[in-house]
Amino acid sequence: MDSYSETIINAVEKIKNAVVKIDIYKTIKGKLRPAGSGSGFIFSSDGYIFTNSHVVTGAEKIRVTLLDSTEVEASLVGNDPDTDLAIIKIYNGKYSVAKLGETDDLKIGQLVIAIGNPYGYQHTVTTGVISALGRTMQTQSGRLVDNVIQTDAALNPGNSGGPMANGEGEVIGVNTAVIRGAQGLSFAVNISTAKEIATHLIKDGKIFKAYLGFVLQEIDLNPKLIRYYNLPNKRGLFVVAIEENSPASRSQVEEGDIIVSFNNKPINNTNDLFKELTKDKILQMVDISVVRHTEKYNFGIFPVERAA
Repeated sequence: MDSYSETIINAVEKIKNAVVKIDIYKTIKGKLRPAGSGSGFIFSSDGYIFTNSHVVTGAEKIRVTLLDSTEVEASLVGNDPDTDLAIIKIYNGKYSVAKLGETDDLKIGQLVIAIGNPYGYQHTVTTGVISALGRTMQTQSGRLVDNVIQTDAALNPGNSGGPMANGEGEVIGVNTAVIRGAQGLSFAVNISTAKEIATHLIKDGKIFKAYLGFVLQEIDLNPKLIRYYNLPNKRGLFVVAIEENSPASRSQVEEGDIIVSFNNKPINNTNDLFKELTKDKILQMVDISVVRHTEKYNFGIFPVERAA
């Protein structure tokens, strides 16, 4: 067998038992009826499961099906529509757990493997490569989700909430969306963001998050700029667009600028920015540094708390 196939088979073998099918139920015409399904994966030995917010929102009952067809009822631990992530929990059992990977060293062109339940076909495997990193994606509800991995792995309805894994079988993202009508465009929330979200949701059931209104893309910084301004970071965030009536639109930052620091912290990627925006002390004027063409500017920006 060729090495490419062996890599995929070995990776799937490591993670497949942690992948689950999620069915939700809602009261329709006075009766509790099936109202949708999606995917998820167990990431802790005590039964915590990652899935998508849009999979479980409004559910009155959540049922989880394991690979061996065991069905168990789950409870909702916490939900964050802003990142389209949710945590549910199943009890009283011994579970296979997915290993969560690291995302700092991800490369464009790297092999990725998606596992999920598209259209109810349980444990379907698809593969592709990373097409872009650090994307900002706008969901159907209009919310901006940062730190998204773009891939060309085939995803369909029902894949939502399943794992995006690397060639070692480690989860690097939570599958979240496809663009309708497009081919070869699918997205997963970076697992670094997901870990941060999980910490808050398990502890408090919700997450504080400040809002700026930038549409961002991670890029490499020109080595000459790094040397000239003695920058500690090698990467920055390119401002693709700015939302109207947002803190970003009221700042002096412009489309095309490259954000290199925020709140006096170097910003290499969207996860660095995300960590700053989850601090509840952030709701005050803070410094933001950008490179515009070859000049470096320091501006003020006033984050606001994102509305529920």
